[in-house]
Amino acid sequence: MTIPDVTGSRWPYTAPPANPPAGDLTSADPADPADPATALTTALATALAAASAMSTATTAPADPVTAAPTTTDPVSAAPVTAAPISTAPVGTEPAAHTRSTHHPVHPTTTQPLQSAATQPGQPTGLPGQHVAFSPEMARRDFPILHRTVNGHPLVWLDNGATTQKPRQVIETLAGFYGSANSNIHRGAHTMAREATEAYEAGRAAVARFLGAPSPDDIVFVRGTTEAINLVAQSWGRANLGPGDDILVPVLEHHSNIVPWQLVAKETRARVVPVPLRPDGQIDFHAYADLLSMRTRLVAVSQASNVLGTVPPVREMTALAHRYGAKVLVDGAQAVAHFPVDVQDLDADFYVFSGHKLFAPTGIGALYVKPEILRNMAPWQGGGNMIESVNFTHTTYAPVPHLLEAGTGHISGVVGLLSALNWLTSFDRDAIAAYETSLMAYAQQALATVPGLELLGSAPDRIAVLTFTLAGHDPSTIAEWLDRDGIAIRAGHHCAQPALAHYGLESAARASLALYNTSEEVDKLVASLHRLQQTS
Repeated sequence: MTIPDVTGSRWPYTAPPANPPAGDLTSADPADPADPATALTTALATALAAASAMSTATTAPADPVTAAPTTTDPVSAAPVTAAPISTAPVGTEPAAHTRSTHHPVHPTTTQPLQSAATQPGQPTGLPGQHVAFSPEMARRDFPILHRTVNGHPLVWLDNGATTQKPRQVIETLAGFYGSANSNIHRGAHTMAREATEAYEAGRAAVARFLGAPSPDDIVFVRGTTEAINLVAQSWGRANLGPGDDILVPVLEHHSNIVPWQLVAKETRARVVPVPLRPDGQIDFHAYADLLSMRTRLVAVSQASNVLGTVPPVREMTALAHRYGAKVLVDGAQAVAHFPVDVQDLDADFYVFSGHKLFAPTGIGALYVKPEILRNMAPWQGGGNMIESVNFTHTTYAPVPHLLEAGTGHISGVVGLLSALNWLTSFDRDAIAAYETSLMAYAQQALATVPGLELLGSAPDRIAVLTFTLAGHDPSTIAEWLDRDGIAIRAGHHCAQPALAHYGLESAARASLALYNTSEEVDKLVASLHRLQQTS
């Protein structure tokens, strides 16, 4: 049983070498003429032109977004240009669903994967050019997937920890530092203006990606953890008090628990856990019972990093709002797997990390409803977040800059912009349908391994497969698989309360992404069978 190849590739597919030479991480043609600096110069020029058009527009501003660099395919040497994110104003495109209705394709089906509501060529999620999807098409953009580990082709199944980066992102980063590096804002010279416009183009692209009303609703941060801490310290200190409740489901990542414990201790509020059902779903009835007029905030993940559970966030948000509570949604594990629309969710806060979205580490974003954002106090002080300073009085810059003290991760924003260009060039409903089918295949395949038990069986979930194997410690499982070039994660996954729900302190986790294949699942299962046979 195999997941079928999907038709409609952007260029002819040529399989990478089965065993590339050790140290050959790109499988690139040595005659490849692509110049990262030239590619980025072209990309930035496009961004600047779009930014100029936005500044002179008299109606709703278009988003200034850079085009992805044109480069050479590392396998076939064919020229490739990733489709740019559209500069159409937010609101002109069809609204994205909170989570698209998936229609998984049976692994023996040979038709292209697409949702029933989407016809070939019809845009989904962000506007602009969309192409059909296949995992082979995606894989050719990732140089690291063509390397070897311990003499075996790399099988990267640790996507819940971080995703790999397409060459478009890698080349954009190299090109930025090679030809466009400058600090942003207040600079009088050309490169400062260009870097600023590219940085703000990234903000506009994130707003469009999340379905936010305006780029001004987006705050750049280091990642999900910093975003949650920012909300806890800026909004939480001002709005939480003695006797107030913060509801946090048991399935949450530590980064969505500890910051609330810290601010609760400071404000004398309390963190109230929302229990799980045996299958890993949030107990909605218990959640409804815990809500009260004391509830000030609900902090919930849109997808669990350890169980894969996708909670009914829209319904949870609507219920919380009846009590006047705010809702923070952790989208770290969601954004790479299905379209997100923060207005459809009616989320008050939404956070995510770029490195789990095929972008660089150290960059992420926080969305805040404008009526909340404009009342948030500074969290950190310094440059970039002020208008004027003297020893008697300081005036602050308007939001979102008010919450971005110091020099931001400029190249990270440029890399995030490139990643968004790359991801949204595909039909995202097709990606979601493929991942759903691959997850189903992996669940069936893993069920053949004696002594293996998967955690969680929620009906709506992403492709996270956390498991235990009788007779083997999770770290031993990970070390064994690593010998075969297979990378998984082992430990508590920064979700100890969720594992404790199953009476565990640690587990092994394989997490899938759009570039994973059924052949890689087969390698995982075969290696686990061999491990069991050795014992």
